[in-house]
Amino acid sequence: MSSELSLGDGAALIEIARRAISSAVIENSVPDFPSGPPAFRVSRGAFVSLYCSGRLRGCVGQIENPGPLAEVVARAAVSAALHDPRFAPVSIEEVPTLGIELSVLSPLEPIAAEMAIVGQHGLMVVRERSKGLLLPQVATERRWSRDRFLEETCAKAGLPRNAWRDPETRVFAFTAEVFSDTGIRPVPNP
Repeated sequence: MSSELSLGDGAALIEIARRAISSAVIENSVPDFPSGPPAFRVSRGAFVSLYCSGRLRGCVGQIENPGPLAEVVARAAVSAALHDPRFAPVSIEEVPTLGIELSVLSPLEPIAAEMAIVGQHGLMVVRERSKGLLLPQVATERRWSRDRFLEETCAKAGLPRNAWRDPETRVFAFTAEVFSDTGIRPVPNP
């Protein structure tokens, strides 16, 4: 997928995330954000991952019925900082030290499991009320095979690891434009 967002767009979206986190944690409020360029008004899903000293500190996103991208980024940033159930809320002291990685998602598309490409696709598996999603960079960072990526996505959904082989389990793929505030550069996809 060719990039639809510029480096400047990525930097501006990360700044929106940072301001939303600062306002929510320090001032207990979320600021209003200007609508920005047309790309920020398009309804797109996004995930915000927070890092402190190189370790994951929160990761939350919105994929279904997302709304304007700038608003999705702000909401996901606040949720990652304060509402990721895996972590205690971010403290005032941590705010200035947070690293932010932003993944702007393409729409979900059904895919045959054997067509999933590690490093290109993120995956979501769905069976009945169970859903699990992993971003494309997760499989690349952990050097997983396609089958392992599918297994881990099923495990994230609370399903048996081989549930992706069951015809009742639906597999969806998406791509992501990934930006990081360390140098405001797109994170390469292999």
